[in-house]
Amino acid sequence: MDAAFTAEQDEIRRALRELLAGRGGPDGAASAAAAPDGPDGAGSAAAAPEGYDVALWRRLSRDLGLPGLALPEEYGGGGCGPAELAVALEETGRALLPSPLLATAVLAAPLVLALGTGEQRSALLPPLAAGELTAALAVPGGSLSTALGLTGDLTGGAWAGGGRAGGVQARPAGGDGGWRLYGEAAQVLDGHSAGLLLIAAHAGGFPRSRTLLFLVRTDGPQPPAGLVRTRQASFDATRPLARIQLRDTEAELLGADDAADVLDTLAATGRTAAVALAAEAAGAAASALERTVDHVGECERSGRAAGSFQSVKLRLADLYVRVRSARSAAYYAAREPESGGLALAQALEALRVTTAEAVQLPGGTGSTWEDEARSYFNRAASDELLLGPAHRLRDHAAQRAGLFGPEGRGGAAGRGPAGRVAV
Repeated sequence: MDAAFTAEQDEIRRALRELLAGRGGPDGAASAAAAPDGPDGAGSAAAAPEGYDVALWRRLSRDLGLPGLALPEEYGGGGCGPAELAVALEETGRALLPSPLLATAVLAAPLVLALGTGEQRSALLPPLAAGELTAALAVPGGSLSTALGLTGDLTGGAWAGGGRAGGVQARPAGGDGGWRLYGEAAQVLDGHSAGLLLIAAHAGGFPRSRTLLFLVRTDGPQPPAGLVRTRQASFDATRPLARIQLRDTEAELLGADDAADVLDTLAATGRTAAVALAAEAAGAAASALERTVDHVGECERSGRAAGSFQSVKLRLADLYVRVRSARSAAYYAAREPESGGLALAQALEALRVTTAEAVQLPGGTGSTWEDEARSYFNRAASDELLLGPAHRLRDHAAQRAGLFGPEGRGGAAGRGPAGRVAV
């Protein structure tokens, strides 16, 4: 299918494309996402220690209301739905835009909206919607896709340490209702610069282990005691990651002490995040394909334009079908979020194949193009690390659908020797 867009969605696309013209793409992304030197992100910061263009983020927030696009109007948001957010993410994906949009608007804000108390929502959602406050979701274990229920089962909380050791542990701080956190979370998207951290942690010890979410504000004049944030080296400079270390750090419980609600909400957030990232990956793949077509039409091979060879035309046609199919799947999932994991798998695969061909098709005809193609290739790899990989997304979707029979979840039904799928 190909989505039919509303006038409002078309206007979002037009406004974003105009604003990002000339400021996105590999060159703009590389300068905006300049990272600190050093193997672990230590050392002096370069042009953008936040990992994105702060002035552009303010314009996107002020002029377009991008961070609050999908938040209710009562909190200063736009009151839009997943389809409008997908349109916005597709355009930022086309530009390879480094921004806190994914971490703040797609991952953190929906959790605050769904789980927060009335007081927490009133205090946090308006500045998040206005772009004045950015947020990051920190989950132990380094697997965001598992924590959001996209590639694994949330039951039992093994992804967060299981309540025994490792992960992040929480204990009551006393009679004031406060909490203390200790532990570590790695690979936290935008965790080095976010003004608000949402941290998944285990409480209750082993006998009553339950996963809860906690709030740690980092936008004050002084960082919270016991909190250490270190920017990590990232394969893709437009996806800045951080290690969060907590050493008896004071925190506030998000919402009520109800583990079932937390796990259900994490899974629901994972489905909407999969839709958003699928649209973003489809946008990046479309942009990479367009640039590849332009480049092979200009570069020469054996005295002819590379794009004039029949073999090249066929490979480009195959890429076009992949990209269009991934885009259609993303917008279908925006209306049917249950299919978000499958749409994301298709988009990640399309982006991976398209960017690999972008590197190979021109045949190494210039360092400028190689650098540009590599930026898209790095985005493809980082997306699979963030919420993939594609084969695990498909496997988990098949398990949930019972495709392997009643014993499919961890069993042998529907599988041949050595755990292979019997077809």
